[in-house]
Amino acid sequence: MIEVLALSKRYGDFPAVTDLSFSARPGEVLGLVGPNGAGKTTTLRCLAGIIPATSGTVRLAGHDIAQNPVAAKRNLAFFPDEPRLFDYLTVRQHLNFVARIYGVANYEALAQPLLEELEIADKADELPGALSRGMKQKLAIACGLLHGPSVMFFDEPLTGLDPLGIRRMKDSILKRARAGATIVLSSHLLHLLEEVCSHVLILKKGRKIADGSLAEVSAQFSNGETGVSLEEIFMRATGGSEN
Repeated sequence: MIEVLALSKRYGDFPAVTDLSFSARPGEVLGLVGPNGAGKTTTLRCLAGIIPATSGTVRLAGHDIAQNPVAAKRNLAFFPDEPRLFDYLTVRQHLNFVARIYGVANYEALAQPLLEELEIADKADELPGALSRGMKQKLAIACGLLHGPSVMFFDEPLTGLDPLGIRRMKDSILKRARAGATIVLSSHLLHLLEEVCSHVLILKKGRKIADGSLAEVSAQFSNGETGVSLEEIFMRATGGSEN
């Protein structure tokens, strides 16, 4: 469960995010979309406790990220658009390291199925320097999933993946949602969001433009038309502007 109430983030006089409130329940995949500079990454980083919010409240799995950050983050996995890996740890050693941090017992029994699901089991003894961009992304995702998080944030998760990798990643995201995870997925690939998301949150200039199920947001901007795509909804909601 994700609960956000009146979240604001300012950088000096610049309002990156203003008075943002929304919620997402277990089993939901929320697509976070908006033009460049809309505040999507800032929002995700505030939700994850990477940067402090200027004001407002964020609760993850019932824990306030500001008041009880350790408990909140034990339930969280955050996947940035650029994987952060250790140059001198192999794939297997990355998972061992993460398991020790989160206190995951018998991690080998969990790690091997993850490596197989993400199709990097044959790279278990390789260093990051020997991995492609897509494989590095898969390793970062395997590390994030190892402790069984109930809340997941994906910021452009498909960067560097080939078409088969994209399909596998969509399946992995939906698998976790069906198991009860609450997921926020930020991407400019609107066709991807349309395929995997149950809900959508549209931002523009740091403010919420629309929030609800895909059907609800579609009805808000469809002007009575049927079969309107998420891309068209996005264009209508934001005015088609990148500014």
